[in-house]
Amino acid sequence: MQKKILIVEDNALNLRLFNDLLAAEGYDTVTSNGEGDIAGLARTTRPDLIVMDMRLAQNDGLETTRRIKRDETTRAIPVIAITGCAMAGDEERIMATGCADYLTKPVTLQGFLSSVRRHMH
Repeated sequence: MQKKILIVEDNALNLRLFNDLLAAEGYDTVTSNGEGDIAGLARTTRPDLIVMDMRLAQNDGLETTRRIKRDETTRAIPVIAITGCAMAGDEERIMATGCADYLTKPVTLQGFLSSVRRHMH
């Protein structure tokens, strides 16, 4: 069965890039531009992995990740945090929400795919 990845990214170019990269690697993708109930989308689509932008225009990626990790049906789904804001202490604060990995923008192709592969089971 094909592994499914939920990509949450409010930048249309980044969303398309992540989607195209993962589709080329053979993953089934579900995308969200960061609007609406992302935790609910994770609950209904049951992805194997979530790629989450931490700075969304319509939602707070940190709070959304907390909601995903509090929900029994989505708690075990690994979340890769992606952020363009890499200030001192950000990695620790983001990882404390339960994220499996932390990548800073601009992400490298190799780093992104390596992280995805590492967290797929």
